[in-house]
Amino acid sequence: MRGLIFTEFIALVEEKFGLAMSDDILSQPGLTDGGAYTSVGNYDHREMLALVTALAERSGLPADELCRVFGEWLFTKLARGFDFAVKPHRDAFSFLQSLDGVIHVEVKKLYPDARLPSVPVTRCDERELVMEYRSERPFADVAEGLIRGCLAWYGERATLHREPLGADGARAARFTVNRTGARP
Repeated sequence: MRGLIFTEFIALVEEKFGLAMSDDILSQPGLTDGGAYTSVGNYDHREMLALVTALAERSGLPADELCRVFGEWLFTKLARGFDFAVKPHRDAFSFLQSLDGVIHVEVKKLYPDARLPSVPVTRCDERELVMEYRSERPFADVAEGLIRGCLAWYGERATLHREPLGADGARAARFTVNRTGARP
């Protein structure tokens, strides 16, 4: 997993829970270089799972909720840092439709070793879009947060329904997005 994901997670923990909590979750054994992550590094996704689990235990908040909050946070950070990816799109549906065919293609050019999820999108009509998230990593909660963050970024009012695909809904899920308001 890209180090940028780790450094943004730590930034979220510092902002929402404080430096002491950040230091605490980073002090657990088994983390690469003692939890000294860099944005350009690559790290095992199990370390992210360990960090989320540690934060859940210490904060008393469910891990799935923390992952969704992180996804929302992350979308905003990525949109600001990589504005060239969001600027061409006038709404969330347009952006979401570009994930597999444009954005993930560009990510693979920059990071050929990246193991990205598959996120095919079907646009049913002007008000409904269906995404299927499939990954070798159990981060469907983060994907849900990213979708919510995308909707907020573009100022869209919508409902989001999630259903697991198969036995492991953390690795495969279908998201149905329905606009509830006028298009921005």
